[in-house]
Amino acid sequence: MLIALTVQWWLPYDPQAVDLPSRLLSPDARHWLGTDHLGRDIFSRLLAATRVSLGAVLACLLLVLALGLVIGGCAGLMGGRVDQLTMRVADMFMTFPTSILSFFMVGVLGTGLTNVIIAIALSHWAWYARMVRSLTISLRQREFVLASRLCGAGHVRVFVDHLAGAVVPSLLVLATLDIGHMMLHVAGMSFLGLGVSAPTAEWGVMINDARQYIWTQPLQMLWPGLALFISVMAFNLVGRRAARSSRSSPDRGA
Repeated sequence: MLIALTVQWWLPYDPQAVDLPSRLLSPDARHWLGTDHLGRDIFSRLLAATRVSLGAVLACLLLVLALGLVIGGCAGLMGGRVDQLTMRVADMFMTFPTSILSFFMVGVLGTGLTNVIIAIALSHWAWYARMVRSLTISLRQREFVLASRLCGAGHVRVFVDHLAGAVVPSLLVLATLDIGHMMLHVAGMSFLGLGVSAPTAEWGVMINDARQYIWTQPLQMLWPGLALFISVMAFNLVGRRAARSSRSSPDRGA
């Protein structure tokens, strides 16, 4: 995360600068991880790709959190047919693997990073909405919620003032668990040419560029693959730690 926030100030080379005489160099003192087929410094591109990947994942999470809060909150507070219809739609989304849904959404929306972000959010919202709905139902009969209703507060006021604070921490735990998963989605889409496009530095793009040199320059594919693997594993560990801490903490809904 720190790399993503500060990388533009200390990159050793322009990640998009082409230098054909220096193409396909092995790691040395000038180019720590070597250069790619266009002579671009792999280390600089790897760092720049960190910002692109994490930025895309952050946008996905913000969008899916917003969808989950709004849809799940409405279903939990309003109940009745709204709740039934919303949960049937959510169940339908949850029956399909998120990767297949993401590909379908990109096919409908078109290629590009913005559409990939929207597609990933639309393929994940159901889990967040169902969690918000369950938490809202469990809290809506609490004394402080009933007292607020007696004072004339509507659904939106009740949710914002009393329920959101109890729901958001659980949502953030789920979001932390999904960071690595979404990171793989973004990289996979870019690898297939559906997300980030060359010459922008992104891990999936870098892996795709290195495919044709896998036998002569295998390190070109190793570096972005290793960066993606380490990032996904790190966020998964953080997510699991957050989930354990959440389960062991006392109920703060009241």
